Amino acid sequence: DDQDEVNQNYLADEEEEAEEEAQAVSEYLWDPEKRMSLARTGQSWSLILVLYFFFYASLAAVITLCMYTLFLTISPYLPTFTERVKPPGVMIRPFAHSLNFNFNVSEPDTWQHYVISLNGFLQGYNDSLQEEMNVDCPPGQYFIQDGDEDEDKKACQFKRSFLKNCSGLEDPTFGYSTGQPCILLKMNRIVGFRPELGDPVTVSCKVQRGDENNIRSIKYYPESASFDLRYYPYYGKLTHVNYTSPLVAMHFTDVVKNQAVPVQCQLKGKGIINDVINDRFVGRVIFTLNIET
Repeated sequence: DDQDEVNQNYLADEEEEAEEEAQAVSEYLWDPEKRMSLARTGQSWSLILVLYFFFYASLAAVITLCMYTLFLTISPYLPTFTERVKPPGVMIRPFAHSLNFNFNVSEPDTWQHYVISLNGFLQGYNDSLQEEMNVDCPPGQYFIQDGDEDEDKKACQFKRSFLKNCSGLEDPTFGYSTGQPCILLKMNRIVGFRPELGDPVTVSCKVQRGDENNIRSIKYYPESASFDLRYYPYYGKLTHVNYTSPLVAMHFTDVVKNQAVPVQCQLKGKGIINDVINDRFVGRVIFTLNIET
């Protein structure tokens, strides 16, 4: 009938339009009569490729030249700009997940990994190694070394034995077997940093929040609880190869048991910042002691 004929004509028109579109796309991709692809001849494509090649090659050359010139002005031994370098941050050992020291005195499996971590960390501080690599410097004064910036610098000894009861030499469990754990604190290295006014940076720990009597006794090693001036300044890893970062050990000899005790250890000294709200490691560290019996 008439309706069927109309439908057939409509479908035929649709098929014809689809064929024409497909033919147009095919000819756009490749027109064999004009020998063109994407509406360009082979010569046109060659010119464009050559143009882009030289453009990007020139761009790469300019960037390379700029980087090369920049590196010529930067010393590999000392930082060029230090205005935005933060005051020293701190780190502690042994490593504890989420800074929670949670262990049971009567269950060695709960604290043995702390002992292993401390022993591994202190290998470079062994007395024999320090005596072989580094020099015995007089305490209480900066170890200033003149000369060219690329000259190798000497480093002062920091012996493991300086940590006494927290050295692992007298007590191989670092106090964890008796519920009196040792925790080591180290300042991050900053090239050229010197404690201001010639006074060493000290460490002070206390209960961060809660009852202050939850920590009744802390011993520090060295007894001054400070980073001696002889370990400063630091000249960088390329020339100060054997530099050994000084440590302060905190020996928590009397801490309340069977409850979590938040502890804050701060650096104290002129120019030290220890109250940055959004960075808990600048000048301080906060961790938790939970010693079960």
